[in-house]
Amino acid sequence: MNSKGLDFKHKEVINIKNAQKLGFVQDVTADLETGNITSIIVPGNSKFLSFFLSQDEISIPWSAIKCIGDEIILVEI
Repeated sequence: MNSKGLDFKHKEVINIKNAQKLGFVQDVTADLETGNITSIIVPGNSKFLSFFLSQDEISIPWSAIKCIGDEIILVEI
């Protein structure tokens, strides 16, 4: 899955464990040395306390991304 950060904007993120819509990608984080994307960031939800960056953001690690489509990103968290 080689993708650029800009490719993720406006894609909806869905958790495949419970089919819950998590929101749309707001941002990505990357390893500055390698340039590899390390996580995607979506709007926050108090049900995912372990993934909180702040009250308004959830960081989903790259390893949790299972499939990237034209409009949707499927994750398993």
